[in-house]
Amino acid sequence: TWKWVVGPMGLYLCERLVRFWRSQQKVVITKVVIHPFKTIELQMMKKGFKMEVGQYIFVKCPAVSKLEWHPFTLTSAPEEDYFSIHVRIVGDWTEGLFNACGCDKQEFQEAWKLPKIAVDGPFGTASEDVFSYETVMLVGAGIGVTPFASVLKSVWYKYCHDATNLKLKKIYFYWLCRDTHAFEWFADLLQSLEAQMQERNNADFLSYNIYLTGWDESQATHFVVHHEEEKDVITGLKQKTLYGRPNWENEFKTIAGQHPGSRIGVFLCGPEGLADTLNKQSISNSEADPRGVHFIFNKENF
Repeated sequence: TWKWVVGPMGLYLCERLVRFWRSQQKVVITKVVIHPFKTIELQMMKKGFKMEVGQYIFVKCPAVSKLEWHPFTLTSAPEEDYFSIHVRIVGDWTEGLFNACGCDKQEFQEAWKLPKIAVDGPFGTASEDVFSYETVMLVGAGIGVTPFASVLKSVWYKYCHDATNLKLKKIYFYWLCRDTHAFEWFADLLQSLEAQMQERNNADFLSYNIYLTGWDESQATHFVVHHEEEKDVITGLKQKTLYGRPNWENEFKTIAGQHPGSRIGVFLCGPEGLADTLNKQSISNSEADPRGVHFIFNKENF
């Protein structure tokens, strides 16, 4: 038995030693941004830190707990000179981090008063392959939208810098959210991208659909009054918020019809049930002919 135990135990101890070594490397919090509904953004810098889109890190705050490590998806782009995470305050540890960063105080917090942070990572995910396709479908459910913040930022940086060498030509983005509370910080990013793309006369580069799944049309009646306005009453975007859940079969068939003979990457960050649905649709809407359209499914579950 000991022969089977020693190998895995040795690998585990090596991983713990690497994490301990990384936790001793200095991390500087350069900015703390408070977003609506108790969501904070931590912008940090660390010597030698290199990331790709959609990756995640483990974070420890000794002022809150000396032993707890928590995973967070990076929401910054590799082209930016810092890396960032968004933290929704939903438990004791996140509440402790919120208070340790001085977010519960009204006055401005001095940088030297911010807590020490230990970071392990970054670690890779399926989202890194997004630039391998000409057409992609990005599907985020709830807080699963965070990896796509990094993806959309990086795509825009690459597009502005050298659009001719960017293989990715079309993005279909879907965000499924139960209530309006989670819209705030990400809607700001979409508004910025929307405005910049219109300035460059390329508004068709990104097609996005936001679905409010916790409501139905009868509950959203009072928003109908504002439906004819130029911008959506919830997100402030030109694209109107939709209610209920998307008809995935129709969505896949429409995209397949618009991109015949293409390899289309389908990227999900969301629950297992949604992953099963998208995987089945990817298979059923891919053609047997190698020259036909093919949907390649990639998932990241939480």
